[in-house]
Amino acid sequence: MALAPASSGSGPVIPELDMNAGADQGTNTVRATVVQASTVFYDTPATLDKAEKLIAEAAGYGSQLVLFPEAFVGGYPRGYTFGLIIGHRSAKGKEDFRKYHAAAIDVPGPEVTRLAGLAGKYKVFLVMGVVERAGYTLYNTVLFFDSLGKYLGKHRKLMPTALERVFWGFGDGSTISVYDSPVGKIGAAICWENRMPLIRTAMYAKGIEIYCAPTADPSPSWQASMTHIAVEGGCFVLSANQFCRRKDYPPAPGYTFSGVDEEPSSESVVCPGGSSIISPSGTVLAGPNYEGEALLTADLDLGEIVRAKFDFDVVGHYSRPEVLSLTVNTDAKVPVSFTAVADKTSAAETDAVSRT
Repeated sequence: MALAPASSGSGPVIPELDMNAGADQGTNTVRATVVQASTVFYDTPATLDKAEKLIAEAAGYGSQLVLFPEAFVGGYPRGYTFGLIIGHRSAKGKEDFRKYHAAAIDVPGPEVTRLAGLAGKYKVFLVMGVVERAGYTLYNTVLFFDSLGKYLGKHRKLMPTALERVFWGFGDGSTISVYDSPVGKIGAAICWENRMPLIRTAMYAKGIEIYCAPTADPSPSWQASMTHIAVEGGCFVLSANQFCRRKDYPPAPGYTFSGVDEEPSSESVVCPGGSSIISPSGTVLAGPNYEGEALLTADLDLGEIVRAKFDFDVVGHYSRPEVLSLTVNTDAKVPVSFTAVADKTSAAETDAVSRT
């Protein structure tokens, strides 16, 4: 069943609606949309404008949940090195990081307020990948908003991949969250942290039903991981990636792509997407799409979760806690803690001296 796209004026968006034909309409069904689109790099206001058009389009299909790709707001700096060589950082690379830092957003901040307003305006549960700015450190972060326009919280990527570790900080256990909502229990893990079995187990233990996996990985092996997680967790998996051409990034020589024999042409695809929606049985409900910017939409029959758990409940009847167990530290990790205890002790000592 296909739905006609709403007019957005945002350029080519390929709408898809791959319905689960076997959905039991007597159970709770949620319509979800995965956005496959590129950032307007270095231009956060324009990116937010584009996000609104895409959210409006998804809401036009009746979607209740909308997922955006990894680092959609702020941008994924594909092919870029920031002038890094072991033992040296170039002046140009430092200036490029300054510009990337300027395109990131504070959480909370005006951009978060705008995203919350969009979620409320279009009555969707919104899951948005952003580059979060916390002082002078950046984080790869996912933000969650409910359909009433309330900001719920965030998840910071625990382990940035490869060179990402240079320009993104590390998350901690305080943001491994699953949010209970009218459309189900929703959480997210970002890109290759989905390969970390223990964070997945923590999310299963929190009862996740709609598992969001914003990513920058378009490889065929990524699809295998998404199918495995859906079956392992007995949950719906929504994976969102950007579809980008070279022209979606700043032109050379200001921005050049490394790791390629020659600078890509303007129309060259530098990230082919591959976004998808997968059911708890491992059935692909939508995608993977490698054709262009797209909205991938499917109806999620939440009754499938119960049917899948009857076969295999990884943190329930299939667990063996007397043999295998997991402890998750959910404390926030801060580099500096301030306490007034020493000051109070010093004040008490001073008072005692004054009385002698």
